[in-house]
Amino acid sequence: MTLMDAKVYDEAAARRRKMRILVIIVTLLVLGFLAYQFRYWPEERLVDKFFSALQKQDYETAYGLYVADPNWKQHSPQHSLYPYNEFYRDWGPGGEWGLVKNYKIYATGECPKGGSGVIVEVIVNQRAEHEQIYVQKKEKTFSPSPCS
Repeated sequence: MTLMDAKVYDEAAARRRKMRILVIIVTLLVLGFLAYQFRYWPEERLVDKFFSALQKQDYETAYGLYVADPNWKQHSPQHSLYPYNEFYRDWGPGGEWGLVKNYKIYATGECPKGGSGVIVEVIVNQRAEHEQIYVQKKEKTFSPSPCS
């Protein structure tokens, strides 16, 4: 095949190829945007379950979520640093927030200092002051925010 015997330029095939490339680029951009928007979704979901349990006054389930151990009663000595009775004092009806009547997840982010967790900021009982809960990414345990 010589230069003079080259194939005729197929304008329709070139247009299809450009369109495929454009669709792939747009799809990758949309997927990247969605991945960025929902990067903290697992931690938000856990905090939502936690406050839902508090709202229902199911403190045992809430404690299981807090320590990332639904069977915490079987091995309560493992949670001696923050036992259930302290948790109930902090999060129960006599705690800082009282009975949780309503809540809304306000914001989610990471500490400016870095770290291995996510801060989930929650509006509790429509107060101006927000609760910040730190969720470890790997263990899914909760703790007060180290960034406040």
